[in-house]
Amino acid sequence: MDEVSTMLSGVRGRVVSRDGTGIAYERYGDGRPLVLVGGADGGTGRALAGLLARRFSVVTYERRGAGAVEREIEDLAAVLAAAGPGAAVHGTETGGVLALAGAAAGLPVGAVSVYEPEPLADGLLRAVHARVLVVDGGASPAETRQAARALTAALPRARHRTLTGQTHEVAPHVLAPVLEEFLDESSV
Repeated sequence: MDEVSTMLSGVRGRVVSRDGTGIAYERYGDGRPLVLVGGADGGTGRALAGLLARRFSVVTYERRGAGAVEREIEDLAAVLAAAGPGAAVHGTETGGVLALAGAAAGLPVGAVSVYEPEPLADGLLRAVHARVLVVDGGASPAETRQAARALTAALPRARHRTLTGQTHEVAPHVLAPVLEEFLDESSV
């Protein structure tokens, strides 16, 4: 069994959200805590988790699906508590929206990174005080790239990065080193 396969046999756990809903999660690797928030398709980025688990304690969880944002923020809060103090959060697509909404709601997040999230209200964005990395794909539609730049400009402490040749379906091996670099800079 290779190193990545070993890391992908994560430790399973369960937390209870504020409304009593059980949330299953998996933890991979050791190091600073990082929570991955998947998009609407329910994916948690298992390949990305495997790559990042070499340096981080990566926690993935299954979102409960379409529902009230407040409930999803409560779920994220429970997962962050299990991940450990100062956990960073990375969200893809709607997971990015949730990561930013959680930061705006005052969840104890470290740095936040997002890949091509849907647009958010400016008032919400001004309440995000964490350092944020907004990432898009260079081969994504022009409006997606413009939205990423606009999001970066609206956030108080954000920077932008475009991944050449990437689309909305970003390759984990391309995204992982960018996240590692950002998280390393954010821990200083």
